[in-house]
Amino acid sequence: MNEFVYSYPTKVYFGKGSAAKALKAELPKVGKNVMLAYGGGSVKKNGIYDEIKGLLTEAGKEVVDFSGIMSNPTYAKVQEGARLVREHQIDFILAVGGGSVFDCCKVISVQAKTEEDIWAMEYEKKVFPSAGIPLGAVVTASGTGAEMNGGAVITYEEKLWKGAIFGTTPSFAVLDPEYTRTVPKMQVLSGAFDTLSHAMETYLGNSDEDNVSDDLALAVMKNTVVNMRRLLKDINDMQARSNLMWDSAMAENGILKCGRLTDFQTHQIEHQLGAYTDCNHGQGLAVIQPVYYRHIVKDAEKKFTRFAKEVFDVATAEEGIAALEAFVKECGLPTNMQDLKSTVEITPELLRNVADSCNIIKSNPRELTHDEIYDILTECM
Repeated sequence: MNEFVYSYPTKVYFGKGSAAKALKAELPKVGKNVMLAYGGGSVKKNGIYDEIKGLLTEAGKEVVDFSGIMSNPTYAKVQEGARLVREHQIDFILAVGGGSVFDCCKVISVQAKTEEDIWAMEYEKKVFPSAGIPLGAVVTASGTGAEMNGGAVITYEEKLWKGAIFGTTPSFAVLDPEYTRTVPKMQVLSGAFDTLSHAMETYLGNSDEDNVSDDLALAVMKNTVVNMRRLLKDINDMQARSNLMWDSAMAENGILKCGRLTDFQTHQIEHQLGAYTDCNHGQGLAVIQPVYYRHIVKDAEKKFTRFAKEVFDVATAEEGIAALEAFVKECGLPTNMQDLKSTVEITPELLRNVADSCNIIKSNPRELTHDEIYDILTECM
């Protein structure tokens, strides 16, 4: 294993009723003015908003709503939130939702504390923020693991760019599987595939084969597949939802990445596809991942073979990739670009632009070229 230093700032409250437990313990530690952030309003329909708002009021907090955070949150939405935080002198941000809400709020947190443009600060000056508004996360849709770290994925529409901006890591996270009951089936499965992708891409990095992190990643992959199949049989299987919620957290709390390099090339390709379209992230990964793996299978055949045996109980590397592709179909996830339901027409010209602007990872089994990324994308058509 490589050298590493590991510490973890997020306190996790897991299980039924954990929101009340968490907020009663954590809210006395923060100031009076709280921004309650959420997405399109489903939290109001399912009663979670009223529960959380009641707990904030009970704690004596002055609450300012920030709603309408979209899937694939935009840089403009970040700036809108940062202005609201400054205007109301917000002391604490409570983000309620899934990865998009958390990502948006992580960057709002740091942007609100500086007059500098946060994208320019990180990508042009190569300086990262050291201060932010304290942040808590209440998970209502799991899969991204975004509540477990400070990285955020933001779409900068004016630049046709989608990628990582680093912000504030939540000081605590509420993981109550009951909160995921009303999430639509396809959204649950798409989120769970994102978890599977995180674990696969961590495992397939160019690192030593004898690595305890590999064993952990394979366990998370296998458990994710098993419990996705349980949900296919019974979408209300709460034990399966509980397992998937913790799989999601484990995949992105840094433990699987200790002492190793990672391969997040599929994420980079999908992120840039998302900069040009409005496709669902987990579904985009499901389309791209098997095709990408067929391109690099010979560059990491031993690791792919172990993945095949331990996750899908098949014998060879190629059979493992075929099993992954079959699993995507089994779950009813898209298998090609035309099934992604993007409102933007996906054409060869668009895919050429995606490929040419895609970030290339250097720690995967084999470094790609922009031309090969274009080949992968066109094979997904």
